[in-house]
Amino acid sequence: MAIGVTLGLLFAAIMAAGFVVFVLGMNKTRKTVRVGGRTVAREGEVKPFWKIARFVGLGACACFALLLFFIPGSFHTVDAGEIAVVKHLGDIRDVRTAGTYFDFWITEKYDIYDAKVQTLDIRDNAYSKDAQTMDLTMTVQYQIDTSKVKQIATTYGSLEALSAKIRSVSIERTKSVLSSYSAMEIIETRAAISPEVEQTIKGAISESYYVVINTAVLTNIDFSDAFEQTVEQKMIAEQEQLKAQYEAEKAKIEAEAKAEVARIQAEAELAVAKLAAEARIAAAEGDAQAQIAIAKAEARATKLKSLEVARMLGFEIKKVGETEDGEEYEIDFTGKSETEIAVIAEYLKYIEYLSKWNGELPDVVAGDSLSVFVPSAPSTQDKP
Repeated sequence: MAIGVTLGLLFAAIMAAGFVVFVLGMNKTRKTVRVGGRTVAREGEVKPFWKIARFVGLGACACFALLLFFIPGSFHTVDAGEIAVVKHLGDIRDVRTAGTYFDFWITEKYDIYDAKVQTLDIRDNAYSKDAQTMDLTMTVQYQIDTSKVKQIATTYGSLEALSAKIRSVSIERTKSVLSSYSAMEIIETRAAISPEVEQTIKGAISESYYVVINTAVLTNIDFSDAFEQTVEQKMIAEQEQLKAQYEAEKAKIEAEAKAEVARIQAEAELAVAKLAAEARIAAAEGDAQAQIAIAKAEARATKLKSLEVARMLGFEIKKVGETEDGEEYEIDFTGKSETEIAVIAEYLKYIEYLSKWNGELPDVVAGDSLSVFVPSAPSTQDKP
């Protein structure tokens, strides 16, 4: 196209120059003569140079006028992303891709088709299965099959006619899909319906349309204000119901948690009580063992004391064996009288009394005197 414009400007300039030369060649020279005592200007002859220049200018003007008529319009440019169908006197002859071509414009005509991705923004209304009206907005993107551009030119004649056909098919198929769903289903499953619409449109616009559908997207679906208010109220009610269920579930969980805490606390208290009881039992058993040990120690001490007293009183002490507490001794009462044996008993009682007496005498004593009897050791005369 740029070449044709450039050549057209050049030819027009040359034609204008030829016309100027032709006009200048038409001017004749003037000369002055004296007639009756005065000077008169008369037209002279045209010089030979201007006669030649006049014919040259006229020829150049005519020649470049013809060139301007035929040449610039015969340059055809197909831009990138376009494809051209060349018609010779109305008959499709060839297909041109991007580039610049020279074809006589009177006999050759270029129909340009945009081979880039085309976008159709579609707005229409439709009905759901439950007769709810909706305003839908969708976008369909397609691209022509450049290898079938001759068929497109033959069948549809132009890209605009093809786009109109794709638009009508897309609307019809979309309405068909939406009419199989209720309004609530469309609202709840819109994300799944859009791919279904796309697949339906792709299946409907088959190879007979000579295009490739890239995407078909439902961008928006609007229902009537009354229906949207109904849906909003329903959603609010469902939210309130869900909230109530949540609160009930929360209260149940909290109650179960409290019951679990109480159970754990009861088990812990029971375990503590059990441990305390076991500790008390163990302590009691320990005390009992200690008392038993003390009693054994006291008994052994008393026995040792009795043995010592008996030895002091002249009784014979003999070893009878061994126990876990040590050697075992006993008093030999052989040949002893009851009086001698009673003396040992009385002496042991006195020793026990002294071990427990705090050294204080009573403040009040009945009678005229206080007698304390201390048993004396038997004399050696009483020994056998």
